[in-house]
Amino acid sequence: METTPFRVRIPEADLEDLRTRLRRTRWPEDETVEDWSQGVPAAYLRELCSYWAETYDWRAAEARLNAIPQFRTEIDGLGIHYLHARSPHPGALPLILSHGWPGSVFEFLDVLGPLTDPVAHGGDAADAFHVVVPSLPGYGFSDKPAKTGWSIQRIADAWIHLMDGLGYERYGAQGGDWGTSITTLIGRTAPERLAGIHLNPPLAAPDPATFGELTEAERKSLDDLERGNADGSGYANLQRTRPQTIGYALTDSPVALCAWIVEKFQAWTDCDGRPENALSRDAMLDDITLYWLTGTGASSARLYWESFAEVSSWFTESIVDKIAVSTGCSIFPRESPRPSRRWAERRFTDIRYWNELERGGHFAAFEQPAVFTEEVRSFFRLVR
Repeated sequence: METTPFRVRIPEADLEDLRTRLRRTRWPEDETVEDWSQGVPAAYLRELCSYWAETYDWRAAEARLNAIPQFRTEIDGLGIHYLHARSPHPGALPLILSHGWPGSVFEFLDVLGPLTDPVAHGGDAADAFHVVVPSLPGYGFSDKPAKTGWSIQRIADAWIHLMDGLGYERYGAQGGDWGTSITTLIGRTAPERLAGIHLNPPLAAPDPATFGELTEAERKSLDDLERGNADGSGYANLQRTRPQTIGYALTDSPVALCAWIVEKFQAWTDCDGRPENALSRDAMLDDITLYWLTGTGASSARLYWESFAEVSSWFTESIVDKIAVSTGCSIFPRESPRPSRRWAERRFTDIRYWNELERGGHFAAFEQPAVFTEEVRSFFRLVR
C-alpha cells in the first residue's frame, strides 16, 4: 500500500472568505419559543458565529492536527486520509478508531496521547496502542465518492485493507455513531483479524419477548427512542432522502452548517441544555470548521442515503446477524439508542465487557476523553 505523508495547510484566503461570509449573514427572525424546541436559538447562534468570525483560531486547530503523523492512501479507488500515532512501547496493540457524523478525527485528539503512551499519562505500558484514525469517505481530508456504493460495509472493507496495508495482522477496532456500525461490520467480516471490538453503543434491537417485564432503564431507552423519532430525526430524514438538497446550504452558508451541527452537540451531549457544558466553543468550531473548509456538508450527508435505513433497522426492528467476535460495550447516559445487555446479547454473542456510565453522551471521546480512554483500556485488557 502506497502512502503519502499529509499536513494540513489551509490557504489564508479560505479563512478570510469564511469570516466574510459570517459577517454578511442574512439572519432570520428569532424563534417564537424560549428554548431549543424550534432549533438553535438565534441569540445563541449569533453569539457563537460572532466568536467564530472574530476570535476563533483555526491555525491552532491545524497545529494540533499536524502534531500527529497524517497520511493519505488510495483504497478501492478513493483517497483516504488517516492519522497514525504509533506507541513507543513494545507490544502495543494496533487499534483503529472510527468516527461518525457530525464528527471527525478531531474527536480523538485528546485520547491519542493516553492511548499510545499510557506511562506518560500515569498509566501502564501494558495498555499501549498503536492508533489509526481514518476520515470517513466524504469527510474531512478523505476524498468524496463520485458514485454510489460507499456504504458502511464498503468502508469496513476499506478499513480492513488499511490495517492490512499498515502491516497489522491482529488489532482492535472501536467506534461510535457510524463508527459503531463500521466497527461491527469489521467484526463480522474479519473476526480472525481482531482481538475484539469496542462499541459506544452496540446496536441491537429491543427484544419483544421482554416487553412484559421491562426494567426501568429499558423502558426509558424505548421512550427516548420514540421521542427521538418524533422530535429529533428531521436531520436524518433529510440526509437519507435528499442529501444533495441540504448540501447546498451546508456548503454555501457557514451559519447553516454551524446550526446543523451544533444542534446535535446540544441534543446528543450530556450538557444540561448548553453545549459548552460538554464541549468548549473551540472544540465545537474545530469540528465545524473542518466540515466547512473541506466542503463536505453534502458528501458526508450522503452516507445516510447509502446506509441509514440498514442501520436504523438494527436498533429498532430485528436482529439480522450474529457478531461472534469478543465485544466490549460502553453505554453513556445521553446516548440513544441504549440497548440493555440482554437485548445486545441476542446479536453480540461474546460480550466480555459491559459498563453503563454515569456521565457522557454520544461523542464519548470528545466529551469525556479520560473516561473513554479507561473504557477502551478496560475492555482490551481482557482480550489482548
